[in-house]
Amino acid sequence: MSLSDKTIESAPSTIENAQPGFEDAEPGNPMQDFYNLYQELLIITLALTGIVFVSVWIFYSLNIALNYLIGGCAGLLYLRMLAKDVERLGREKQQLSKTRLALIVLLILLAGKWNQLQILPIFLGFLTYKATLIIYVIRVAFNPD
Repeated sequence: MSLSDKTIESAPSTIENAQPGFEDAEPGNPMQDFYNLYQELLIITLALTGIVFVSVWIFYSLNIALNYLIGGCAGLLYLRMLAKDVERLGREKQQLSKTRLALIVLLILLAGKWNQLQILPIFLGFLTYKATLIIYVIRVAFNPD
């Protein structure tokens, strides 16, 4: 056995070292990439919802902040439903369902009927997941690694 053979055997795999923190993930596995993306979007959405909730509570009132939080939770639920729908795409289904939109429609109708709820903070809370997507796209555009 020559020196070059020993060097190749003892050299760490470059695939394992390419993504720090993802050593247990299979390289090139699209579903693992999807789950990592979903987890990252969920964490960013939770953090953003918490930051905005506290900010609205400080600058406005607890009632408006709680309305925002209701919308933020609905946005998280919508994101989860979307991820489950995308996960089934290809295996069980050929297209995405549109039943997720019923969530925000029901929430807005409920807010319109119940005097304690306000439509605008709930709707803006729901749109927090869109802000998460914008943050993710900007982050990836400036740091593709």
